[in-house]
Amino acid sequence: MRQAARLFGSGALLALLMAGSGSADPDHDDLIVNGEIDMIERAPAPPYVEAFDEIISGWSFRSDETQALQMDDFDNPGMLGVERARVMFDTPMGSGGQACSSCHETPEALRGVRATYPKWDEERQTVQTVEMQVNECLTERMGAEPLGYDSPEMVDMAALIASVSRGMVVNVAIDGPARPVWEQGRELYYTRFGQLELACANCHEDNAGRMIRADHLSQGQINGFPTYRLNNAALISVHNRFRGCIRDTRAETFPVGSPELVALELYVASRGNGLTVEGPAVRN
Repeated sequence: MRQAARLFGSGALLALLMAGSGSADPDHDDLIVNGEIDMIERAPAPPYVEAFDEIISGWSFRSDETQALQMDDFDNPGMLGVERARVMFDTPMGSGGQACSSCHETPEALRGVRATYPKWDEERQTVQTVEMQVNECLTERMGAEPLGYDSPEMVDMAALIASVSRGMVVNVAIDGPARPVWEQGRELYYTRFGQLELACANCHEDNAGRMIRADHLSQGQINGFPTYRLNNAALISVHNRFRGCIRDTRAETFPVGSPELVALELYVASRGNGLTVEGPAVRN
């Protein structure tokens, strides 16, 4: 019975792929934002990514028109969220009357943060995401209420933090106490979910570069999150995207900020070690 389910899952994916137009290689164009921020779109795959010799940014799988939107901040709709977050950054919140800028004078003081997250937090003995760190600052240092993990305000703030690290090489640590969480994330990446019996790897390893319906399947790199998705006309978080993928397998999914999605984020982020931070990126 389980074998039949696996065959059904493979057949369902095959049907979706056949509805596209076969394979289409990612391009070799250079991503330079605002004519000055050079990105690394291709890098040698980390040794634990056995499916590829080379990791490739999702930007390289997009159409020329979509690529162009990310190359200029005036055209990138995700930068509207960054501007909203810059206002929030200077707005006093909570009982202490402090703003983010009370400790971090400007958002640029946080340059480098996005390139290393998620990361192990020794004090809390857990892996922290950027969103978890933002809420820690709000509640424990500013006496403010936490933001919803996937609220528009949180997504905007995460986009701001990503934007000041654009061009920095992703270097997410997976050793030491973070290793068991990373292992959990890797297991989730290769676990088949839902009625369609599909894993992350079925699309982003086995069929990367192929067309599914009208979309070009990428390697599923997350160095561009939060990402402005044209299909949603909104900035979305990486946990939102994970939930959408799992939902599309016709499965019950995990809540945003759950241990499962934090572990999955750690693993998938590490698969992009060697690329550069692009957020907020623009994707279909």
